Amino acid sequence: MRLDRLCRVFVLAVAFCAAPAWAFDLPELMGLLAKQKSGEARFTEQRFVHGLEGPLDASGTLSFDAPDKLVRRTLSPRIETMAVDGNTLTLSRGGRNRTLALDSMPELLGLVEAMRGTLTGDGATLQRYFKSTVTGAPAKWTLDLAPMDSRLAAQVRSIRISGRASDVLGLEMEFVGGDRSVMNISPNAPAPAPAATAPPGAAPSGAAGRTTP
Repeated sequence: MRLDRLCRVFVLAVAFCAAPAWAFDLPELMGLLAKQKSGEARFTEQRFVHGLEGPLDASGTLSFDAPDKLVRRTLSPRIETMAVDGNTLTLSRGGRNRTLALDSMPELLGLVEAMRGTLTGDGATLQRYFKSTVTGAPAKWTLDLAPMDSRLAAQVRSIRISGRASDVLGLEMEFVGGDRSVMNISPNAPAPAPAATAPPGAAPSGAAGRTTP
């Protein structure tokens, strides 16, 4: 009996020591992402379409301003812009614009909120549309999103977003039917803070204590 009890205590002790002290979860990830109130990045994208040999390539820029502005500007293979401001989506191509209400297209709204909600750290919105699973650590994390809306789930099987700290670095989408999209994102470095200027009449730095010969 004593040996059996000692074995159980030993197993529990090993399990306790092996367990992590904390788990990186969605609220913590959203807290990191919410620190970025705006941002700009370059992207390259490959779209693998069932039945086509080789991927379809695209590249361009992304920008966002919290809480609800997101712009994707494609520069190659042709110039086109998708701009989201609140519930309004504006598509621009070849000098022609088309404006739509996002809530009239639940499938598109879900895709927009996956990206916009992640970039702005809006966990409540993500959980409204997706079942979320976070893995990794702040230095290297992955967010897997499974659609809960039936209309979105009929088109999109899964979304995987990856990043480092407050930077989103990748977006992969798997569509029902076998198509797949892989986007690599390279955030632009923040602009350096402007140098402080001396008030009018002040001596240049390092001139204090000098006398004119």
